[in-house]
Amino acid sequence: MSETRSDAELLRAIAADRDRHAFEELFRRYAPWLTARLRGRCADAGVVDDIVQETFLAIWRGKARYREEGEVAGWLWRIGSRRLVDAQRGDGARGRLRQALARLRHRDEVSAEDRVLAGVEHGDLAGALVRLSPELRAVLQATVIDGLTTREAADLLGIPPGTVKTRAMRARKQLREALA
Repeated sequence: MSETRSDAELLRAIAADRDRHAFEELFRRYAPWLTARLRGRCADAGVVDDIVQETFLAIWRGKARYREEGEVAGWLWRIGSRRLVDAQRGDGARGRLRQALARLRHRDEVSAEDRVLAGVEHGDLAGALVRLSPELRAVLQATVIDGLTTREAADLLGIPPGTVKTRAMRARKQLREALA
């Protein structure tokens, strides 16, 4: 029986030798976790499954390189979440709104933001949210709906914390103006 390899060892074996066993082990370790995390941001299980597959294919094909900085889980999350944002950019405005509302319906604890978003299907708030750029919506998603701190949102989105704060301010300003 072989000894369990570290995440970094698996990634080195995949990159250097295209080691199929290392790839399978990495996939078994992280695919369920990544799937669960992405399903918290997207209600469409098919889209999530595609994003998980694309994330691991990027690793297998060498398009995503781990630089041995930080946790492998965080690195995988950045790849997957960026691919999800890209996929959602391609959806129509109604599709993004449906996904956001569907995700809110599946939450156990309802916050004030969730009640407002869930209660508005075609009203002014829904329209204002849909009109935000994908970058501003992603920051609101991470900080308001997912409840992440500025630093966590920055890590997730792969941008500096100051950019998260600036985008959050811009998003709030645009929402206030749209709803005034």
